[in-house]
Amino acid sequence: MTGTLWTARPIEPATLEQLRDTDDAGRACAPYTDTEGGAPLRCCLRLSGTGERIGLVSYAPLRRWATETWAKPGAYDEQGPVFIHAEECGGPAGQEGYPFARPGALRTLRRYDAEGHIAGGRLLEIPEAATEAFDAAFAEAFADPGVPLVHVRAVEYGCFQFEVRRA
Repeated sequence: MTGTLWTARPIEPATLEQLRDTDDAGRACAPYTDTEGGAPLRCCLRLSGTGERIGLVSYAPLRRWATETWAKPGAYDEQGPVFIHAEECGGPAGQEGYPFARPGALRTLRRYDAEGHIAGGRLLEIPEAATEAFDAAFAEAFADPGVPLVHVRAVEYGCFQFEVRRA
């Protein structure tokens, strides 16, 4: 993502390959044709278009981060639904601002410490100046030197939107 102070990270390609087979809840991916469009795709951090082949899978972002860092999130490990393309898509392509930043939408920015435990968070109602609001919220989160990771989730459904890691 460009035009931001922080990098919104999509789901990694190797993880997507796994999720397209079996998701983090152990279920097979069941791709379908999106007849309406507008699903938030975590592989390329954009909304789906009508007619695209997508899948709704269970994803455990903290668990996957913990395997990279040896963190032990314990009870904070959770999984939830995310939309992905049914086939490889190439990831984000030159988008401006943060993904899924519709003014008026409610997001929670959940902070995690190095062990993967929740270290606070905040609610953000996305204003018209979405990029500036996210930049300020991430600056606030990373002002705590013990926070290496922030997850952004939709309040309405609890869906994981994207993550930002300390630079």
